Amino acid sequence: MHIAVIVFRICDSRFPFLWTLNSGARQRSARWHAEGEGPVQYFADTPPGAWSELLRHEEITDPADLVGIAAHLWAIEIDDLEMHEPKLSRSALGSSPEGYEVCRAEARRLRSAGAKRIVAPSAALAPGEGAGFHVSTAGLSRAARRDGKVIVHFGVLPTAEGWCAADAARPDEELLGQVRPLYPRDNSPLRPR
Repeated sequence: MHIAVIVFRICDSRFPFLWTLNSGARQRSARWHAEGEGPVQYFADTPPGAWSELLRHEEITDPADLVGIAAHLWAIEIDDLEMHEPKLSRSALGSSPEGYEVCRAEARRLRSAGAKRIVAPSAALAPGEGAGFHVSTAGLSRAARRDGKVIVHFGVLPTAEGWCAADAARPDEELLGQVRPLYPRDNSPLRPR
């Protein structure tokens, strides 16, 4: 029986939804890898989680700035592999870029131990904001609070299958209130709202 996992990713419409060996040489460093350690694939467990990553890294906080966004939202099926959880503090997992080296060192440790994939709390989505919705006779209602997750795959994924779920899309304005800033003003990056 084939078991797959559906993950989400926001991409510029000019590029494919995954990094390849050729494109990996151009991949900028990020939380879980330094330059030259790619390709590394970053995914979110929900569409709002994927959008929140874009908003956080672009430091978009003003609803007027959403008008300029026109990206692809991809739903991607990846094989179900063991996911390793980094052994780091909550503050390290949600740090600004100045703290990324702690995460990169942990990713190197996990990779050298054989890990192909890790799962960690979303640094971009505020705690509890990974919840979706339920439909009842009264209409939509918010599901129970849950934390968003980031799934990171080290290497290429030649058998992954993707569907462009939204073309030239932008996130809903409501999401701005659920995104944790890249550089918090009060130095408490994981404080729940």
